[in-house]
Amino acid sequence: MPDVSRKKKEPKEKNAVKKSMAPKEKSASQMIDERIKELGGWRGKMLAQLRSLIKQADPEIVEEWKWSVPVWSHDGLICTGETYKKVVKMTFAKGAALEDPSSLFNSSLEGNTRRAIDFHEGEKINEKALKALIRAAVTLNTSS
Repeated sequence: MPDVSRKKKEPKEKNAVKKSMAPKEKSASQMIDERIKELGGWRGKMLAQLRSLIKQADPEIVEEWKWSVPVWSHDGLICTGETYKKVVKMTFAKGAALEDPSSLFNSSLEGNTRRAIDFHEGEKINEKALKALIRAAVTLNTSS
């Protein structure tokens, strides 16, 4: 017959201490700051400028860090900010459903859902049109 008088081992206090001593996770904003800094050059400047325009277009936008890239949301995903060797890409999650009177979308045009804008080195951003597109994406999210 098994000895039922034995007590189960309690978890070691040491583990609890380790958890409390673990470094705090960085915020999404801090991660985006770091990405901009580590990129440097024209890609860092472009991503920083796009971020600024996104925040101007929608001061209530939420910055997130998903899929190892900056993500901006407002009642759902608005867009991502991806960086590649030759482009900084801004992908709109529901871009296919947005009006684009200034023809900013120049990438991922074949899909039924997403649309993207590739920004190249030295390219000037049509700030007014981009802010309008961001606002339209927010309106689409908040109305659905």
